[in-house]
Amino acid sequence: MTAARKMHSAGRAGFTLVEVLIAVTLVSLLSVGMMMAFRVALSAMNKADTKLMLNRRTMGAQRILEQQVTGIMPVTADCYPNPEIPPTRIAFFQGEPQSMRFASTYSLHEAARGTPMILEFQVIPGEDGSGVRLIVNERIYSGPRSAGASCLGLVPEPTAGGMVPRFAPIDAGSASFVLADKLSACQFSFRDPVPPDKPPHWVARWTRAYLPDAIRIEMAPLVADGSRLQPLTLTIPVHVTRLPLEQYQNE
Repeated sequence: MTAARKMHSAGRAGFTLVEVLIAVTLVSLLSVGMMMAFRVALSAMNKADTKLMLNRRTMGAQRILEQQVTGIMPVTADCYPNPEIPPTRIAFFQGEPQSMRFASTYSLHEAARGTPMILEFQVIPGEDGSGVRLIVNERIYSGPRSAGASCLGLVPEPTAGGMVPRFAPIDAGSASFVLADKLSACQFSFRDPVPPDKPPHWVARWTRAYLPDAIRIEMAPLVADGSRLQPLTLTIPVHVTRLPLEQYQNE
């Protein structure tokens, strides 16, 4: 084979600059396409994880509320409006449209296996003033005196036909637990026990000396999102027939 033919064969076996540029461009486009596909996949996975966590939180908050109300204890409180006079024994339950207090066997930290707790629910403004949120405080219940620490005295109540307790405001602090957030509205109402042949009687403020037979917690989301679970209106029965102020045998 002559020298000229060898040089010609070697030239045909290599790549031209144009071919190299085309190959590099195709590899770059393929890499960019794969990166974009990975980014879209990661974004979709993050959104799915976020919705899953929000759904779990909504379901968890509803389950906690049901267990807290189910664990209501028919206890009394010693109200000390004036340290110079004996305390007044009252049924310990505060029920208002946006505030609620009672003693329960259910604790956030120890579930139903721990020490009885005084639970304080309060509706407060949401973050940055957007909507509202529902919080709960816990403190240990150790008897009528601990329950009466939040009682400021007795005030006349025309609708109740007598004196009813007035409670201290419920404050939100670093120990408060957020049960529900980003709500447009949240309020409590209470069902008065009535005979089976009568329609249900719900009141916005509880002034009776006994416990309601159900508690309704109405929650509405700030922004409706059909792709995930939304806060619901809960109607939770109170399975307590014992009267807090009644003296029973062997007590």
